[in-house]
Amino acid sequence: MHIKDMLAEAERSGNPTFSFEFFPPKTAQGVQNLYDRMDRMHGLGPSFIDITWGAGGRLAQLTCEMVAVAQAQYGLETCMHLTCTDMGKEKVNDALKNAYKAGCTNILALRGDPPREKEKWVATEGGFQYAKDLVKHIRDTYGDHFDIGVAGYPEGCDDQDDPELLLEHLKEKVDAGATFIVTQMFYDADNFVDWVGKVRARGVTIPIVPGIMPISTYASFLRRCNHMGCKIPPQWTEALEVVKNDDAAVREIGKGLVAELCRKILKAGIHHLHFYTMNLAQATRMLLEELSLAPSIDRPLKQALPWRQSLVLGRRGEDVRPIFWKNRNKSYVTRTQEWDEFPNGRWGDSRSPAFGELDAYGIGLKGTNEQNIKLWGQPQSVQDIANIFVKYLENQVESLPWSEAPISSEADAIKPDLISLNQRGFLTINSQPSVDGVKSSNPVYGWGPKNGYVYQKAYLELLVSPDLIDELIIRIEKDPDLTFYSVNKTGDLKTNAPGDGPNAVTWGVFPGKEIVQPTIVETISFLAWKDEAFRLGLDWAHCHSALSPSRQLIENMMETWSLVNIVHNDFHQTHGLFPLFDGLTVKNLSKPYEVHTNGVNGFEKPNGVENVPLTNGSH
Repeated sequence: MHIKDMLAEAERSGNPTFSFEFFPPKTAQGVQNLYDRMDRMHGLGPSFIDITWGAGGRLAQLTCEMVAVAQAQYGLETCMHLTCTDMGKEKVNDALKNAYKAGCTNILALRGDPPREKEKWVATEGGFQYAKDLVKHIRDTYGDHFDIGVAGYPEGCDDQDDPELLLEHLKEKVDAGATFIVTQMFYDADNFVDWVGKVRARGVTIPIVPGIMPISTYASFLRRCNHMGCKIPPQWTEALEVVKNDDAAVREIGKGLVAELCRKILKAGIHHLHFYTMNLAQATRMLLEELSLAPSIDRPLKQALPWRQSLVLGRRGEDVRPIFWKNRNKSYVTRTQEWDEFPNGRWGDSRSPAFGELDAYGIGLKGTNEQNIKLWGQPQSVQDIANIFVKYLENQVESLPWSEAPISSEADAIKPDLISLNQRGFLTINSQPSVDGVKSSNPVYGWGPKNGYVYQKAYLELLVSPDLIDELIIRIEKDPDLTFYSVNKTGDLKTNAPGDGPNAVTWGVFPGKEIVQPTIVETISFLAWKDEAFRLGLDWAHCHSALSPSRQLIENMMETWSLVNIVHNDFHQTHGLFPLFDGLTVKNLSKPYEVHTNGVNGFEKPNGVENVPLTNGSH
């Protein structure tokens, strides 16, 4: 979606929106940490993000990679910075081609800073002299595919302090085809409002997006202001100077100062704020909460579907997925990235050869062994593992091997029931409450009378011990409103589903869409998910040494327990699933696992070789 259209919608609705800027880190670990942070900050509800251009070599390529990942795996509408620095026309065309393939529809076209080794900016041979030349090239080459942004300088820039000349240059960039303006950072609201008036007086009518940098520490605040030539209001210096050595106090005071700046900007008729995050989350989140722009009951996070849409070329129309990957969006996108087309309506049509296989590459557990042990501890019994699941439900653990993100507030309606199940040894790895769209809205995603009615069947997916699986299946089959699938690691499938076709567990009228069925349960995808689910469990086991109780306990569970999903097909029944489990508790729940010293689970290891962690993609 074009940024100019997002900004126009914010102006029409009168509801302020915001966006985030990130930059490419210099280390591989930094990149992964930033992806995790981008994933979490997605939950704050930005309209879009942008990623700065890492001029030259690997960093330039990393910008392209990050745009592709943000679009495909995290469903973040992304604007790619592109500069003229060290960029001949061929390199520019390669970058634009990569952005196009990634489904990116927004470019911020900049001249760029001179390389560190050069005192002043010089155009690359065969490249572009000015940002307006880059804008014109993009527009001539790609027509209206890209929305093109350009930089605005309310306080001047490092190599030009003539305000009238800067305004003339801005007008030239707009005349060349720019469709929105993003300003350099500033903290003087009155000067910004005055500058906007001067821009409009030049006949420039395209949207203007103010660039705001939250305050994290006093040192970084001063450093960035000095680097950008940004004026600091005297009262800001007075307020921050006295607490400059207390980072928490700086963030708290800075939050209030920047929030007041933002309020003045919004009052002046601007409807969108762009935050330079410096790849940090806390100061930005605090600021959004202070401005009442963070998601809440009164300001729900609006999503077109109950899962994040992949925004790469060819996937924007995808509107159906199996519910099993509800908490592992990245895995599903990775496993289906080579598909030629995507389900549109009923996922059962995936039996068409066009959809290909659910490729098994990339399904492994994230994080190092040490990180995962720190996160989930070293369980000695089923009770210990159940306690980890309970902590996850209580937001004391941020993820599980089967759930990459924290528990959604959607589960609040059934959280006590889920906690009770886990305390008795039924390990719930996925769930959703029932929702009757006529009687209730879903505040988690903003669905309701204004945004479309949504219906959900109650759904549970859990790991069930061998001593209880038969009794549970008997109980399920006595209730005509229930359907289930049960499978163990070796693939022994049991089900009462009437056929191989899909069973829609969510449906309704979503924002901007006709009636769709965005999440389903069906046989083929469940069996593909089975392989992933047990693989994740084994990866977790292999975080521990071979002779440890934790390793052998988790391995034994993966070898002997069953993966079960249950759908209550009467969506009016909010708690209809949970009576199934009345009186059932896993045997020897608290008994420590007995370690087998002659091999994992009592089996001899071949040639005395200790089991080693699985590598991603191995079978």
